[in-house]
Amino acid sequence: METRLRFAPSPTGRLHVGNARIALTNWLFARKSKGAFLLRLDDTDIERSTKEFAQGIEEDLRWLGLEWDEFARQSARLDRYGAALDRLRKADRLYPCYETPEELEIKRKVLMSRGLPPIYDRAALELSADEQAALVAEGRTPHWRFKLEGVAIEWDDLSRGRVAFDGKALSDPVLVRADGRPLYSLSSAVDDGEMFVSHVIRGEDHVANTALQIQLLQALGYRLPTFAHLPLLADERGQNLSKRLDSVSLSGLRDDGIESLAVTGYLAHLGTSQAADGSEDLGALIDRFDITAFGRATPHFDSNELERLNARVLHNLPYELVADRFGALSLDNADEAFWLAVRPNIRRLADAVDWWRICYDAVTPVIEDPPYCLTAAEMLPSEPWDESTWASWTGDVAAATGRKGKSLFHPLRLALTGLDRGPELKHLLPMLGFQRAALRLKGGAA
Repeated sequence: METRLRFAPSPTGRLHVGNARIALTNWLFARKSKGAFLLRLDDTDIERSTKEFAQGIEEDLRWLGLEWDEFARQSARLDRYGAALDRLRKADRLYPCYETPEELEIKRKVLMSRGLPPIYDRAALELSADEQAALVAEGRTPHWRFKLEGVAIEWDDLSRGRVAFDGKALSDPVLVRADGRPLYSLSSAVDDGEMFVSHVIRGEDHVANTALQIQLLQALGYRLPTFAHLPLLADERGQNLSKRLDSVSLSGLRDDGIESLAVTGYLAHLGTSQAADGSEDLGALIDRFDITAFGRATPHFDSNELERLNARVLHNLPYELVADRFGALSLDNADEAFWLAVRPNIRRLADAVDWWRICYDAVTPVIEDPPYCLTAAEMLPSEPWDESTWASWTGDVAAATGRKGKSLFHPLRLALTGLDRGPELKHLLPMLGFQRAALRLKGGAA
C-alpha cells in the first residue's frame, strides 16, 4: 500500500509553530517514504472557520516549502459522513441522545464528586419509543453517540510504543451535534479511511481520540492506519501552544524576517538529540528524517535559539537563493560579491540594506585619529581595486606609520564605515571605490 499522510488543520486561526511541527513531520515522513502528503481542512465549524484563515494556512505551508499532493475540505464531504452514519445505524452502533448540555454537565459533576470518571451512562439507550417521541414533541433535537464495545483497544505507536485502553472505561463519543454537524471523531475517521491514509502523526492530546477512532474505523470497515503521537510543543513559559492563546504564528515569524529554512530546520530537530546547524535545506531534512528520533519529553520552543539559527541559515545561503528577494528591499543592483561580503554579518535579510547604504550611500565617518586617517588617504592606490587592494594598501600604511594590529586597522574601519565591526574590509573597499574612501578618510560624509 502507498504511504499516505495528512495534515488536517482547522481554519479557525493562523498556524503556530506547534501546528507547523506536526505538518512538517507528516510531510517529511511522506517524502522520505516516497509517498503522498494530503492537506485536509477541517472546516465544519462554520462559526469559527473563515476563508481568510484557510488561505492563510495554505500560504504558511507554501512559505515553509511543504507542497501537498492532494487537497480536500471536510465541508465538501458532508454526504460521505452521512453515508457513514447510515452504516453505523444499520449496525446498531449509533444512538440518539436527548440530554441538554446543562443536564450532561450535572451528570459529569455528580460522577466526579464521587471520584468516578465522567463516562456517559447510556441513559438514552433505555428510552422507549414513546419517551423519545415525547422529548421530540417538547422541542428536543437529539445528538448522536457511537456505541463503543467494552473490549481492549491496543496499538503500537511509533512514538509512544504499546498503547492500551479499556473500552469499558471510555465514554461513548458524540459523532453528530444536535444541529446535525458532524464532529471531529467522525469526519476524521471517515476521511482517513476513504483517503487511504496509512500513517497518522499528530499530537499526544489525541491519544484518547485514537482509541475511539480505532473502534469507529473498524465499525465502518476501514483499514487501520499506523499511529504516532508526538509530545506537544510548549512555549518558553512551559504552556502548550494554542491559536487561542496567540502563540507564535508562522505569519508573525515571516513578518519578523525569520527565514523559512530556519523554521523547518529548527522544528525538524526539536525534541531529538540533534540540533540544526543552519546548512540543511528540505532535501537534507528528508534524508535525515527518522520518526523514532523524537523523545517523549516535552520540547520547548526557544525564540532565542531560532534567532541564532536564522543568522546561521543566512550565513549559508547562496546568492541564487536570495537574489530574487533583493528587489523587495530596493537592492536591485546587489550582486553576488556584495552578498558574499555581507552575509556573515546579518541576522535578517533586511540587515543587508544597512550594508548597502554603507557601501553606496552617504555615511558620516568616525574619525578617531585625523592625522593618521589623512596619511592613509594620501596612500590610497589608484583604481582598479580588487580584494587584494586592502592588504597591499594597509601594508604600505603600516610600513609608513609603524602601526600594527588594532591601532592600524580600527581607525580605518571607523572612518570607512562609521562602525567598529562588520564585514571584512577587503570585500568592502572595492565597493566603496577610491573617491568615497578618500573623502571619508578625510572626514567628509560620502
